[in-house]
Amino acid sequence: MKPQPTEDTIEYYKHLSLFWTDLIHLMSSKPQALGSTGPMRAFAANAKKVSTELIEINQNLIGFNEYLTEYYKQLAETWKEAQKKVNLKAPEVPQDVEQLDAFKRIWIDIFDNDFTELFDSKKFGENYGKLVSKELDLTRHWNNITNIILQSVNLPSKEEIDEMYKEMHSLKKRVMKLELEMKKKKTGEQNGQ
Repeated sequence: MKPQPTEDTIEYYKHLSLFWTDLIHLMSSKPQALGSTGPMRAFAANAKKVSTELIEINQNLIGFNEYLTEYYKQLAETWKEAQKKVNLKAPEVPQDVEQLDAFKRIWIDIFDNDFTELFDSKKFGENYGKLVSKELDLTRHWNNITNIILQSVNLPSKEEIDEMYKEMHSLKKRVMKLELEMKKKKTGEQNGQ
């Protein structure tokens, strides 16, 4: 089992990463220091933002992995205990269909009870909530990095694209409504002739 990184180690690497990020940012902000042009120039200027997001992702990833490990540990322990109960209650290998059906019912009942108990437990709920929270944090950081990169190459962000889709949907509905009204009007004119 690997030793968990201490807070001092994490802070040291965070500090080291920010130092190099600051140095690269300083160099990229000077035209004579970095010969890049166009989108690469913009990306170099935003490299500090990306690096900061990556550092925060790594911190969230440590927490995510801890909660994920605990999640699978709880599932595995529950499975192991439920299987022990099944083995004690039905030690014989089923010989016919009736015995097999009885074994299935015992297995289903015990596993259903044990896993329901696990899922209803406070410990499982708290861990699962923290796991989902860390996953959402990771997603937020990835979205931030994506937006920084898109901004660097003069492409619309996800939010801007979503807004465009909403507007297009609204326009499509309006056009369909107008076409329907025109069709009704045309049909009314033809019937009135």
